[in-house]
Amino acid sequence: MKTRTLSIKLGLGALAFGLCATLQAASPVIMNIGRSPRLTIESEVGITNQIEFTTNLFPTGWTPLATVVVVQSPYWFADVVDPPAPQRFYRVAAYSPNIPALTNIALVPLLKIASDVGITNQIQFASQVGPIPWTALTNVVVVQSPYLFVDFAAPFGANRLYRVVAYPPNNPPAPTNMALILAGSFQMGDNLDSLSDALPIHTVDVSAFYIDKSEVTKKLWDEVYQWAITNGYNFEFGAQSVASNHPVHSITWYDAAKWCNARSEQEGRVPAYYTSLAQTNVYRSGQINLQAYWVQWNAGYRLPTEAEWEKAARGGVDGNRFPWSDTNTIAHSRANYFSFWQGEQPFYPYDVSSTSGYHPMFSAGAVPYTSPAGYFAANGYGLYDMAGNVWEWCWDWWSDNYYSSSPGSNPLGTPSGSYRILRGGSWATDASGCRTANRGNGTPESSFNSIGFRSVLPQG
Repeated sequence: MKTRTLSIKLGLGALAFGLCATLQAASPVIMNIGRSPRLTIESEVGITNQIEFTTNLFPTGWTPLATVVVVQSPYWFADVVDPPAPQRFYRVAAYSPNIPALTNIALVPLLKIASDVGITNQIQFASQVGPIPWTALTNVVVVQSPYLFVDFAAPFGANRLYRVVAYPPNNPPAPTNMALILAGSFQMGDNLDSLSDALPIHTVDVSAFYIDKSEVTKKLWDEVYQWAITNGYNFEFGAQSVASNHPVHSITWYDAAKWCNARSEQEGRVPAYYTSLAQTNVYRSGQINLQAYWVQWNAGYRLPTEAEWEKAARGGVDGNRFPWSDTNTIAHSRANYFSFWQGEQPFYPYDVSSTSGYHPMFSAGAVPYTSPAGYFAANGYGLYDMAGNVWEWCWDWWSDNYYSSSPGSNPLGTPSGSYRILRGGSWATDASGCRTANRGNGTPESSFNSIGFRSVLPQG
């Protein structure tokens, strides 16, 4: 297939960084810091690029470096050469009529690190010598030693000091505001109201995990957010809330996922979400449609899978319509939701609220009409607002017929899609939407005032 190319010359001696390696006792240790060319490439998404190089200005042939399936544009590619080559010329070819653009080449730090295999290393940097905070760049599960790491995000001309530590020796205990959901199976879905996307009922086995007892409040969000924005994180929309003790709302799926990573790093945990299969670059910015195999499922905070969410919401009792076990009805005394009436009575027979419309306690003033976290009684697992208040993001891509093919152990949803799962209903949702088996969905960039989230943490 015919390709189109663009080339740029790079002289490796043209730029310099002020670098210093802070060596740790025993393992791991930074053996050397060099420089690696970082190519910035713009390309049509969904096509394949071939990145090539030559060592002279009038080449007789180009040597392939890598083929890249473009999932976002622009993207970075590092030519990791140890030791560095004296000079190289680059071009990028597209297997497409569209021409990719090699827009920039810069030199970024290349660390060579020796470490015990099978442990996790955290690579950190600081901008000056002294008793200053170190910023985590990434966590690496060591599969060979020595290995190379490129600091893609290092700004031009910056002075950076590096260190690498075995991390963490022991994960901190789960916070007290989380509940442990023990490993085991449950019945997912129900046939109470013949919702097709909640059928067939099927047995699912889920590993043990912790889950936030309440939806993430503005107070908790701000504690993590303030740390995150000074440690390399970027949030496109952030979050809003009625008050510090109310759940956050208007949060996109992407920002919720990044916040989970920041919460992990702030507490000294290995983050869960990464930007590629290599799991070397922590997801800290942008709107990236993460893939299941980019996730360290047994690491830090993350969004619950749909199966984890439903198991937690059921509170240990299968088959019920709502998160509580003593009745299959809902009322404003149980949850913050919209009681839809037709005529002089609720439309749904299982809605027994004595008041119609929005919750009368919280509907004064402007929308959204959220309620304080933990205002209503908890379910059997000690979890609040699993019905109503705000919708909660889950990991999974939406598929209306997924239950017919879902695996029986720790299902992760379909590999791709256009919508992510939302669960639990909200202050603006009627009784049907608050059912435990109800499956909502939204585009991951959605930021409505009825959408929030809660996070989970693997047990070990």
